[in-house]
Amino acid sequence: MELEDILKKVKIGELSIEDAVKTLKKMPYEELGFAKLDHHRKVRKGYGEVILCEGKSKDHLINIFKHFAENDVDVLGTRASKEQFESIKEIIENVEYDDLSRILKLKRSSYKNLGNIAICTGGTSDIPVAEEAAQTAEFFGSKVLRIYDVGVAGIHRLLSKVDEISSANCIIAVAGMEGALPGVIAGMVDKPVIAVPTSVGYGTNFNGISSLLTMLNSCAEGIAVVNIDNGFGAGYIANQINQLVVNSNGK
Repeated sequence: MELEDILKKVKIGELSIEDAVKTLKKMPYEELGFAKLDHHRKVRKGYGEVILCEGKSKDHLINIFKHFAENDVDVLGTRASKEQFESIKEIIENVEYDDLSRILKLKRSSYKNLGNIAICTGGTSDIPVAEEAAQTAEFFGSKVLRIYDVGVAGIHRLLSKVDEISSANCIIAVAGMEGALPGVIAGMVDKPVIAVPTSVGYGTNFNGISSLLTMLNSCAEGIAVVNIDNGFGAGYIANQINQLVVNSNGK
């Protein structure tokens, strides 16, 4: 239960002060021994806690999702396996999973996705990382425009989409190999570009290090770079930028 919901229920008499105190004792975090669930994160940051599923045991992950579900909050899990999803779904029926992005979602609230974030990839192989970014941004309330496979190897594909890309409040450019896409986009638009290097590429790509260095060394202005394959980080930052624009002008 959110802090605002607790206060509202106390105000209208649906929740006693004693029960409210018991609930508030779990805040700012709930101690599970193996994890501390941060129930105050949404109060501080505007968005709830996100769970990195990779590396967590089945029992730990089930317990984390179960406790969040009991508090009736939205839960986003990243880097989840199909096996982890199936284990959680046995306990929580309405949890959703996307194979491509490896995103787990437990969505309780409903709202309209607003604004516009353009997500571009250099190639089709970059799409899993791009989808992690896209689904993260959508989960937190942003509208996403997907423009995939517009890398510099066939730059006419990108040029044909410049008007669409320019209409976005923020742009995420995802690329492996030499990682040139973000710099090219940033040189053509007046919006912030979040560059995401991927580990896609041959030997001297060094699992994404080459594309990371290209993006860090871009001479085009307006580029911020996240770590290799960090679609979640890019989607989260882009959503924050997009929401600032939405809140300032209503679109």
